[in-house]
Amino acid sequence: MSSIDNKQAGTWFSSDNRRLIIQEYGIFLAFLLLAFILSLSNEYFLTPGNISNVLLQTSINGVLAIGMTFVILTRGIDLSVGSVVALAGIISASFATTSATAGIMGGPYPFYVALAIGILVGLACGALVGLIVSRFAVPAFVATLGMLSAARGATLIYGGGKPVPALTPEFRWIGTGNILGIPMPVILLAIVFAVSWWVLTRTRYGRYIYAVGGNPHAAKTSGINVTRMKFSVYMISGSLSGLAGMMLSARTGSALPQAGIAYELDAIAAVVIGGTSLSGGVGRVTGTLIGALIIGVMNNGLDLMGIQSYYQQVLKGALIVGAVMLDQKRNQGL
Repeated sequence: MSSIDNKQAGTWFSSDNRRLIIQEYGIFLAFLLLAFILSLSNEYFLTPGNISNVLLQTSINGVLAIGMTFVILTRGIDLSVGSVVALAGIISASFATTSATAGIMGGPYPFYVALAIGILVGLACGALVGLIVSRFAVPAFVATLGMLSAARGATLIYGGGKPVPALTPEFRWIGTGNILGIPMPVILLAIVFAVSWWVLTRTRYGRYIYAVGGNPHAAKTSGINVTRMKFSVYMISGSLSGLAGMMLSARTGSALPQAGIAYELDAIAAVVIGGTSLSGGVGRVTGTLIGALIIGVMNNGLDLMGIQSYYQQVLKGALIVGAVMLDQKRNQGL
């Protein structure tokens, strides 16, 4: 090999190029490696039925995580998504149940009415949090922690601590139906992902989100309404939480008051594992989707291997801490 070839090879394998490759493709390679290892560990992992099951399990967390991505990109956090899932799910279900005791007078209503109600409930919760965070400068951790408790309490009050059963087939279709053999929750996740990707990469609004997360003071100086941007991302997260709540209720056949517990942890884990920086301004919704798939694949594979859920929680925690450590190292330029 000539000296020129050696120089080119050395340039290709330089530390800067390796860092760039890891940043761009590391999460995808990690996902492929995990899938490969699990496929060798269990013969049923790559069967069509199990792959469909993994996608179904990932769909709800994926929708939540995409909403969380908008918030974290602006240096925020949303701990309330799990409780909003339960609240939106049980209120929307009460408009789409044939139960005389759990339904709203005059019900069941058309499924699109229930869907609109669920989205509006999530939107209202997100708007309230966004108002507190953006207008009153309350730390996002505190504001969303308060909403976590308030929404959970409101769920128990609304349903009397009881589930809402007997949902109409039309409403259940968003959780159990399919189009051309593709489960409806997976289609909804794909739509949410496509729209979010377009917004973040192809619109001025998306550029403003990155600007606010990267440097709020500079963004404000540049004429960006930082208050409005922070307000809007919580509305997006709340709306997607409402959608996820209805997907969950439709899939299980009833809306449970205890639904969504600890869902915020999985959503944050997917975002962080996917490479979005908790410091804001850095991240992609594509990474979030792969992060959600990694969590879904890991949970499914460990279940197939007969490993108890306790160990899964330990591994998930280790993944989160490892992802944050990598993020800190990257921010320090090491």
